[in-house]
Amino acid sequence: MLVLSRKAGEAIVVGDDITLRILEVKGGLVRIGIEAPEEVSIHREEVFKKILDENLKAASEAPADLADVLDVFDGRGTKKQ
Repeated sequence: MLVLSRKAGEAIVVGDDITLRILEVKGGLVRIGIEAPEEVSIHREEVFKKILDENLKAASEAPADLADVLDVFDGRGTKKQ
């Protein structure tokens, strides 16, 4: 792990198109601004872990459960009438 020290107003550049800017340091909190392309996903770690957990849970659903869902749709992503 690379460890860098920065003061408020200073930045770190990652690759060609991501900038992490230290906006404020107050008490035990650091506010960080992130400039990145729109297609780059940015999450707080605890949110990212929840996303991973939900994805794993969804991937482990029983095929029978998925068959029930498919019965509702006509194969083109629209509900059967």
